[in-house]
Amino acid sequence: MQSITDKIERRTTTDIVYESLYEAIVSLEILPGTKLSEADIAKKFEVSRQPVRDAFNRLEAQDLLLIRPQKATRVRSFSMERIGHARFVRLAVELEVVRAACQVWKPEYSKLLEDNLKQQKDVVSRSDAEEFHQLDYDFHRLICELSGNPLAFDTIQECKRKIDRLCVLSLGRESEAETLVRDHVALAKALADRDEAMASETIRRHLGRIDKTIEEVHAKHAEYFE
Repeated sequence: MQSITDKIERRTTTDIVYESLYEAIVSLEILPGTKLSEADIAKKFEVSRQPVRDAFNRLEAQDLLLIRPQKATRVRSFSMERIGHARFVRLAVELEVVRAACQVWKPEYSKLLEDNLKQQKDVVSRSDAEEFHQLDYDFHRLICELSGNPLAFDTIQECKRKIDRLCVLSLGRESEAETLVRDHVALAKALADRDEAMASETIRRHLGRIDKTIEEVHAKHAEYFE
């Protein structure tokens, strides 16, 4: 029987392999369709094949790898069907979150969003895309928490990841930050007013902005799609 120490060490090794591969895949350092070998990855990280296999399974569960018996494991190509499903699910969840938020919103909640929005405006003025990404993450997570549905953000993030990988192929994403901040400001006002109709309309417009990017990437990089 394995000791607890052995299990902790194996889990830690798996995490290291997983996190490294995850970042390489979502950043497109490793492109869709690329073959990955357990043996090669194990050699690269100087580990046994078991933690690599465990990391592969986690990546497959996130739709980032395609593992088939007796065939090479590949980085999963984009799928318009899966992307469309992710868009549908995220919109459905966010609409319900803002509906719930409007029912319970308090003035002190608006102050929390205002603090986040001030930081968003500041990082956009400095063209700090990485920091804006984190603040955008915090903004949507905060609304989930304040609405009383913190776990909803896990679903939102899962859907968002499936589209973010594709967006790396898009040019001019940084220029959209100002537009996204304006959407966030409008959403914050709708929540402060407890205006469910306006909050829902703003969320639809906000999430719909990605559709043009998806279409453009699909047209320009068809080789990365199923």
